Amino acid sequence: MVTIKIECRTIARGVAEGEVLLSEDALSFLGNVDPKTGVVVDPGHAIYGECIKDKILVFPHGKGSTVGSYVIYQLKKNNVSPAAMINIDSEPIVAVGAIISDIPLVDRLDKDPFTIFKNGDRVKVDSTGGFVELMDR
Repeated sequence: MVTIKIECRTIARGVAEGEVLLSEDALSFLGNVDPKTGVVVDPGHAIYGECIKDKILVFPHGKGSTVGSYVIYQLKKNNVSPAAMINIDSEPIVAVGAIISDIPLVDRLDKDPFTIFKNGDRVKVDSTGGFVELMDR
């Protein structure tokens, strides 16, 4: 068993483990994700039809309306939020949503997450410690 430890910048503190769900598309929580089910509902999105519940959601950055922060909060209240999120470069909409929802969020990993992670990989995000661990490889 090999564990790969990757340093990162902390946006919202916390620790979570789960399966990776990768999206190379930016994500607008308002309009792309159903806040009641956690399913990506935009047919043009890379992860259309996927449920983000309990996943380690990896995407470049958020986009769209500031209401997206509150959609992330609604996902958390409905128990369908991601366990943690990883961005290439986080922006205020996703950052605020993660902070008010107590969802660990990191960005600026010292390795490109799209070359390191695959869908289904088991990952631990320790944003309090400033690292991500890829486990069982």
